[in-house]
Amino acid sequence: MTQLDPTKPKDPDKSLGELFGELSGEFSELLQTQVELAKVELREEASKAGKTAGMFGAAGGAAYFAVLLLSFALAWGLANVMNEGWAFFIVGALYAIAAAFLYSRARTRAKELDLVPKQTVASFKEDVQWARQKLS
Repeated sequence: MTQLDPTKPKDPDKSLGELFGELSGEFSELLQTQVELAKVELREEASKAGKTAGMFGAAGGAAYFAVLLLSFALAWGLANVMNEGWAFFIVGALYAIAAAFLYSRARTRAKELDLVPKQTVASFKEDVQWARQKLS
């Protein structure tokens, strides 16, 4: 790889206006590319967040049914001394287990969400270095 001499111009035949025009065009294109990359990354994370929110909703729904059925089970269990009530208690307990499982999965997925567009940040750092090199 050849080293450029920083004391000599990179393109001596071009005027300063032409060089700044090129730099402006390249920088504009670079910014458009960065914005598109950020959009793609954020869209992917928003999709993950939506699925995770759905799991939390399902856990909430299962918990609601668990409380409802466990309440009926307890009331009928006390009234009938464990006859029909135990059947409702078992069903309610199954809902409680399902709610706990769904909540656990949703919580794990929520921890995995990454709301910082890492590729965009890394690419932007590279672009800053590129711009510094162009200006020197």
